[in-house]
Amino acid sequence: MPEQSILQTQLAGFATHTVATASGTVAWREAGAQTAAAMVLLHGIGSASGSWLQQLRAAQNASLPCRLLAWDAPGYGASQALAMAQPGAQDYAQRLWAWLDALGLQKIHLVGHSLGALMAAAAAQLQAGRVRSLCLLAPAPGYGRADAALRQSKLQGRLQALAALGPQGMAHQRGAAMLSPRASAEQLAYVQSTMAQIDPAGYTQAAHMLADADLASSLAGLQCPLVVASGSADSITSQEACQGLAKAFGAPYVGLGAVGHACALEGAVAVNQLLHEQVRAQKPPDVQVRVLANHTQVHP
Repeated sequence: MPEQSILQTQLAGFATHTVATASGTVAWREAGAQTAAAMVLLHGIGSASGSWLQQLRAAQNASLPCRLLAWDAPGYGASQALAMAQPGAQDYAQRLWAWLDALGLQKIHLVGHSLGALMAAAAAQLQAGRVRSLCLLAPAPGYGRADAALRQSKLQGRLQALAALGPQGMAHQRGAAMLSPRASAEQLAYVQSTMAQIDPAGYTQAAHMLADADLASSLAGLQCPLVVASGSADSITSQEACQGLAKAFGAPYVGLGAVGHACALEGAVAVNQLLHEQVRAQKPPDVQVRVLANHTQVHP
């Protein structure tokens, strides 16, 4: 078996489910006991539900004791795109709650990675009483507070790259930036494979959301437990920026070690330990200096 196919073969063990909601079909993968506390995972802009493979595997073997649900965001995988051409974070949040309503899930632990952090924060703002805890992994801040010229520049940069390269070309060019230089060839191939499968229309909608969203505004006033985490080798959302976000909201910051932006894959041991603590405590840890998976953690 070629090395790059190992993780894809593992992912095939987690079937995609779909459900119709009032605002469109949602697809997701899941693992863990149906009766356990529910944890919902939201992926980033160049990714999909498969980015949470190592968390699904941990829930399957009960080392992560929860019912884990990893969605494909609107316009990704088999999830129906949103109706508007330029959706905002609140539009994704409304679809999220429509999906969870269709599944009969009330209170959840909510985890967002990168762009998914913007969706998660908007969802928590929309229905705060249903969120047991909010965990943001390598969160994208959004460009909503930037001036119009910068917002437009960031948006056009993404859309022009998509038009010029296509999903496969973007995956080949950008995949390595998702990981640290120490990541394995297998991990790189997996990240590139996932990115190569994005739907250009769904990616375009997400790019518009990223250009206009503001994570800090969505977090303002939230009362649910919050934790922010990232890797020190992340070249996309820097450790300093993630620490600053945590400090601004009085939340703990947890370092995940010398891993890149795709921390749920490359730093799976540390991420799984953090999520386990979220479920067990139903609140983020109350200490600012942590050690996870033998990695030294950073100051508050």
